[in-house]
Amino acid sequence: MKYQDFLREDMRLVTLRILSEMPGYTSNSSVIFEGLTRYGHNPSRDLVKSELLWLEEQGLVSTEDIGTVLVVRLTARGADVAAGRAIVPGVKRPGAGG
Repeated sequence: MKYQDFLREDMRLVTLRILSEMPGYTSNSSVIFEGLTRYGHNPSRDLVKSELLWLEEQGLVSTEDIGTVLVVRLTARGADVAAGRAIVPGVKRPGAGG
C-alpha cells in the first residue's frame, strides 16, 4: 500500500470517529476539516468535501450541500465502521496499523 493510500484510509476513519462523537452524529465539513487538522492530517477543504462525498457513496454518511459547507450525518453503517464492527475497503480499521 502506498503511504498516500494509508493516509487517506486513516483520514476516512478519523472523519467517521469525529462524527460518532458529535451530538446527533451530525457536523459540517468545516468542523471536520478542523478536527482532521488536530489529528495530524493536513487536508485541503476541497479534499475534505471530496472524501465526505466518497463516504456518502459507501453509505457511511449522508450529506447536504448548503453552499459553502456540507452538512454531514453519520449513518448506522458508518457508526459500525467507526467502531470496528464492519469493514469497508478504503477505510482503515480501528486499531489496525497503529
